Amino acid sequence: MSTTISPQPADTGRDRLRDPSQVRRLLIGVALLLGVVAATGATALSLDTAQVLLGVPDPGWVTNYGLPAVTVVGQLLAAIGFGSAIFAAFFVPPQASGDLDAGGYRALRWSAAAFAGWAVAAILMIPLSASSVSGKSFGDTVGQCVSTIGRGGVLGKCGTVADSAYWLWTAVFAVVAAVLAAVALKWGWTVLVIAVGFLSLMPSALLGHSSAGGDHDYGTNSLILHIVAAATWTGGLVAVLAYAFGRGRWRLLALRRYSRAAFWCLIVVALSGVVNVLVRLSPGELFTTTYGRIVLGKIAALLIAGGLGAIHRSRTLKALDDDARPERSLFVRLAAVETLVFAVAFGLAAGLSRTPPPVLATKDLTQAEAELGYTLDGPPTAARIFLDWRFDLIFGTFAIVAAIVYLRGVWRLHKRGDAWPAGRTVAWLLGCLALLFATSSGMGKYSPAVFSVHMMGHMMLSMLVPVLLVLGAPATLALRAIPPAGRDAPPGLREWVLSAIHSTYAKVVTHPLIVVTVFVGSFYVLYLGGLFDVLVPHHSAHLAMNLHFLVSGFLFYWLVIGIDPAPRQLSPVAKLGIVWGSLPFHAFFGVALMMTSGIIAEKWYTSLQLPWHTDLAHDQTVGGGIAWATGEFPLMLVMMALLIQWRRQDDRQARRFDRKEERDEDAELESYNAMLAQMKKDGP
Repeated sequence: MSTTISPQPADTGRDRLRDPSQVRRLLIGVALLLGVVAATGATALSLDTAQVLLGVPDPGWVTNYGLPAVTVVGQLLAAIGFGSAIFAAFFVPPQASGDLDAGGYRALRWSAAAFAGWAVAAILMIPLSASSVSGKSFGDTVGQCVSTIGRGGVLGKCGTVADSAYWLWTAVFAVVAAVLAAVALKWGWTVLVIAVGFLSLMPSALLGHSSAGGDHDYGTNSLILHIVAAATWTGGLVAVLAYAFGRGRWRLLALRRYSRAAFWCLIVVALSGVVNVLVRLSPGELFTTTYGRIVLGKIAALLIAGGLGAIHRSRTLKALDDDARPERSLFVRLAAVETLVFAVAFGLAAGLSRTPPPVLATKDLTQAEAELGYTLDGPPTAARIFLDWRFDLIFGTFAIVAAIVYLRGVWRLHKRGDAWPAGRTVAWLLGCLALLFATSSGMGKYSPAVFSVHMMGHMMLSMLVPVLLVLGAPATLALRAIPPAGRDAPPGLREWVLSAIHSTYAKVVTHPLIVVTVFVGSFYVLYLGGLFDVLVPHHSAHLAMNLHFLVSGFLFYWLVIGIDPAPRQLSPVAKLGIVWGSLPFHAFFGVALMMTSGIIAEKWYTSLQLPWHTDLAHDQTVGGGIAWATGEFPLMLVMMALLIQWRRQDDRQARRFDRKEERDEDAELESYNAMLAQMKKDGP
């Protein structure tokens, strides 16, 4: 049974406990201070050991303690910026015109300020990181970096440190997110702010212990999930708290939506945190090492935050609805405490990034394990491809969750007595299974190390998986399974799906010229244009490539065989033309790849030092053959599906015409016969 949520009375300005903006600044200031204390305290526990392992001179206290302090300040501000943008997009409704509501507008301004602070922190991290690696004082490092700008690149001498480039990209993305949030007035712009804000979080997930050593694929993937979920949880809480304290009109709706999001964020943070910890130390080392004790402190902080969240869901929702003074409610008091607990957790996490885990001090790695994060026992035989699995925390998890959510939607229709075609369900589940296999089986495991296996995965992710997912019609299922919000109710998930389908973004990215160019052209740019050589050594680039393969393939097949509603409707003849026009380019790419004399990414494959993988030219020829052979088969399936859909469309139109004629008692046919009779009577 749906629950009607009415807007709470707006603030009248009377009986205000204090200025909400002042309280918000005070709370954020205390949170930042607690985070800094926790970060510097955790760093002090292992500072001597960390310097011994680095093998560099002591850079001084400014670097030793300034680096974790700036890290936690920046990450807290990034979380506030990211969470506030999500709040503006999904926790409070926009106006009917599409303009942001007052609460959403204020949240985006908080987001702009927070992202600007995140950019400043990222810029400060450039010389701090260089100082930490070189062992020179912070002042000397800044002087050298400034004096060599222009001669040594954008960052001068600081650019020689690998971490500096990551922090520079962080600052760039943070500045763009801040500008977008500062100028946005329409609801649609909030999605763009979230996307760029998400990119600003990614470089920090690729730094530190998780991105190096054994199992760094698990460490990096789990940290990506951990950071995004923690930022949503923490930043969303700050935004909801400020909104409730200011007697926001939709405070109860915002809190309910945030509560649901926070529950899933808690699960993601907990599970990803467990994986990340197990990669770095054994359970016994939790109690015997400095790293383990800091982890225990972080676990305790997250448990406290989770407990406070449970109290919110069980007790404070109703209290906030009934309370005439929400700024004095139990929710506000508990949420303020929860925010401070989060700050401590962020501080301990910043301290962990400066604390060497036991595994880094004891484990010797082979060259392949150091580069890939795991060992390969031998060449990629059929048995190893099908049986030697290594679960991908990003795409494997997505495949499983997508299958579960889809089945839940089908079950909801079934309970309601509505039918859903079994073929669509089978197609979607097969697509999810193919995605899981391409990224988590031996195919996904060997893909970074063997070009031919990578090409198999590429073809599967861009050719097979999207076809099956598109034929599953997920948007149609969502629109049928999710109840509408109602005429006067704030928009919900169903309305967001419709807005996404009919948005300007969707119209641009589904333009046939753009879709075909991205789908087909990326083959040539990536492999024949030299881009693959640059990307292949980086784990983050493999994630980005897999995402590109999926998205570009999904958009292409949505355009030509999609069942779901689309922003652009093409005639069957136009769809056939797009498919036929794409076939020669796929075939030519495979042939061109087989005929290429140079070895693609030769330096990378040689650096892995795999004794069974030495004939790189033959492997590249095999990869080209796979691209040529497997690329045509899915497109022929698409041709068949398109012809079937065309025939069914004609059948539906014929049945619709027959029904119309039955209602009109063949009026159109009789009119046509009368016209012929009149023409015959009138003569030539």
